[in-house]
Amino acid sequence: MVTNPEYGVTVQHDVLMETRDGTKLATDIYRPSNQETHKPINEPKPALLVRTPYDKRNRQRVEHQGNWYAKRGYVVAIQDVRGRYASDGEFYLLINEAEDGADTVEWLAEQPYCDGQIGTMGTSYMAWVQNALATQDPSPLAAMFVNQGAANAWKATLRHNGTFELRWLTWALTIGGGFAKQGLEDLDIQRQLANVDTRDVLANEPVSPGQSPLRHLPNYEEYLFDYMETPGDDEFWTSPSINFEAHYDESADVPTVYAGSWYDSYAKATCDNFTALASRKESDHFLLMGAWTHGGQSTWTKPYSGETAFGDEMTRDYLETKLRFFDHYLKEKGTWNEPRVQYFQMGTGDGSSTTGGRLFHGGEWKAGADWPLPDTSFTKYYIHGDNSLKPERPTDTDSSTTYEFDPRNPVPTLGGNCSSYYTFEPREESVEEFPLENRPTVSITGRGGYDQRTRPTTFGAEPPYGPLEERNDIVVFRTPPLSEAVKLAGPIRVRLYGSTDAPDTDFTAKLIDEYPTTADFPSGFALNLTDSICRARYRGYRTDPDFVEPDEIYTFEMELYPTANVFKPGHRIRLDISSSNYPRYDVNHNTGGDLYGDREYAVATNTVYHETEFPTHIELPIQTE
Repeated sequence: MVTNPEYGVTVQHDVLMETRDGTKLATDIYRPSNQETHKPINEPKPALLVRTPYDKRNRQRVEHQGNWYAKRGYVVAIQDVRGRYASDGEFYLLINEAEDGADTVEWLAEQPYCDGQIGTMGTSYMAWVQNALATQDPSPLAAMFVNQGAANAWKATLRHNGTFELRWLTWALTIGGGFAKQGLEDLDIQRQLANVDTRDVLANEPVSPGQSPLRHLPNYEEYLFDYMETPGDDEFWTSPSINFEAHYDESADVPTVYAGSWYDSYAKATCDNFTALASRKESDHFLLMGAWTHGGQSTWTKPYSGETAFGDEMTRDYLETKLRFFDHYLKEKGTWNEPRVQYFQMGTGDGSSTTGGRLFHGGEWKAGADWPLPDTSFTKYYIHGDNSLKPERPTDTDSSTTYEFDPRNPVPTLGGNCSSYYTFEPREESVEEFPLENRPTVSITGRGGYDQRTRPTTFGAEPPYGPLEERNDIVVFRTPPLSEAVKLAGPIRVRLYGSTDAPDTDFTAKLIDEYPTTADFPSGFALNLTDSICRARYRGYRTDPDFVEPDEIYTFEMELYPTANVFKPGHRIRLDISSSNYPRYDVNHNTGGDLYGDREYAVATNTVYHETEFPTHIELPIQTE
C-alpha cells in the first residue's frame, strides 16, 4: 500500500530545547500545513522524534522523515544530539542520550501543536537514543520503531565479550570526527582528517592518546579511549545510555517494533531486546528481521547483501511500514496486522550467479509467535578429530587440534555483521575543493554475505590469495554433504573447550553455508552466516578480568549473531574456529597486557578440544516443520 500526502509542510528551524543541565539542543520542527494557505493546521497531532548525530538538515532526513511524515499528518521533530552540528554542549559518544532524550520527549509533548503523544524512530545511533530515553520512561512516550539498535554495549556492539569492535575507531576518524563541530569551524582539522586513511591507522595499531589523528578533537579522543580501555567491571558499562539490558525492568512499556537484519551489526541486540522486553511488558512488541546490511530506507529496498542476492521478495518499504505502525498506535487508524515475529529465511535460491555476479541464495518471509520460535529444536553439532561436524558426541578420550596464532598476521574480515568500517575515499583535492561532506566513504571490510576467500582488495590479505580455510590458524569442521535440507532460525551458540600457552588470547567461531562446486561457481562458495569472538580473560560473560593459566582447559561460550537459513541438500554446514577476525574485532596480542594499547606481541599456541570430556560444539536452532 502506498499512501498519498494529505498536507503541506511548514518548518521551523533550530528551535532550542533546554535540557535539565541547561544545554540547548537545536531541533527542526516539521508541521502539517494547509495545502492552500500554507499555514500550519490548528489541530494538535502526534509527534515523531528523531535524534541524530548526522545533521538534522541532511537531505535524506529532511525528505524521508521530516517532510514525508508531516505530509501524512504528524509533527516531526529532528534534533541534533548534544555537541553535534547546531546543538550546544560537548559530544561524548552515546553517554548523555538517556537524559537528553527523555527531556526532549517531555518538552515536545508540551508544545501546543502536539497532542501529547510522542513516537520515536530512527536507525543505528538514532536507534541507540530511543532505547536510551526509554530507560527513563518519560510519560508522553507512546510508541517506538527501533531499527538496528543496541542492547548491552559491553556484551556486543561496542565491545564484544571483551574485544573491541574497531568500527568505533573508524567511525570516530570519519563520519564522527570528520563532522565534529570543531572541524566544521576549523578547516585545519578537516584537512588533517581528510588526509587520514583509516586503513593505515589499523595497519599500524595500536593508536595512542595524544598521538592519534583525533588529538585535535580532544573530546572525541577521550571518549574513544574510554570505550577502548575501560575494564568491564567499571560502572561505566552500566550507564542507561549504553546498557539497556541493565535497565529493562524500569524501561517504558509502549508498543515497539524492533527491526533489524541478519547481516547488520546489531542483529543480536535487536533480537535480545525483543526477547527480553516482549516478555516483560504488557504493550505489543514486534520483531522484524530481514537479510539486509546496516541501514534504513535505502537498504530495505536492496535485494542483496554483499556478494549474496536474495531476490525482490525481501524488499520492503521502510517509510510505509513505520507509517502503518504509528497510524495504528498513535491515531487508531489504518491496518497494522503484522505478525508478532517476521523474519526472512535465507537459502531457498538455486545458487546461480545473478547478472551482478552475486550468488543467488534466495529466501522467503516467515512468521512466528515468539523468538526464539516456539517449536525450535536446539541441536548440538560436535566437532571431531577427523574435522567432521555431526550431532554425535565424540567418543575419543584424548583428542584436540592445535594451531599457532600470530597477532601480527590476523585472519582478515570478509563481510559479515559489519558497519562503519570506513575510510574517506583518498582524493588529491583539498577540502576546500572537495569538502568531506561530498567525499564517499570506502568500506574496509565489506558487509553482508561473502565468499570466504581473500582477494587483492581484502584488507590485511597478502598473496597468494585464496580460501581462508587454507590458513594454518583456522581449524575447519564440516558435515558431510547434506542428504536433506536443514532449516535454522534463531540464536546460535558455541561452547568451545580450549587452552593456550599465553596468559590471554581470543577464540573465534564462524558458521558457514558451504556450497558445492557448480558451473557458475567452479570453486564453490563458502557463505558466511554469522560469527562471534571471546577474549579469554572475559570468558563466561564475566565483566571482571580473569587471566588463564597456561595449558589449562577452559570453557569459552560464544553467542553468534542469530540467523535464519536453509542449508540445502548437497551443502555442508561448516564451523571455522580461529583466534582473530580483523578488523571486525581488535587483535589480542596474547601478552595479558592492557585491554587496548599493548605494544608487545607474542605468538600463542592455542588448542581446541574434541573429546568426550571436552566436546566443543555448536548449538543450532533447527526448525522441524
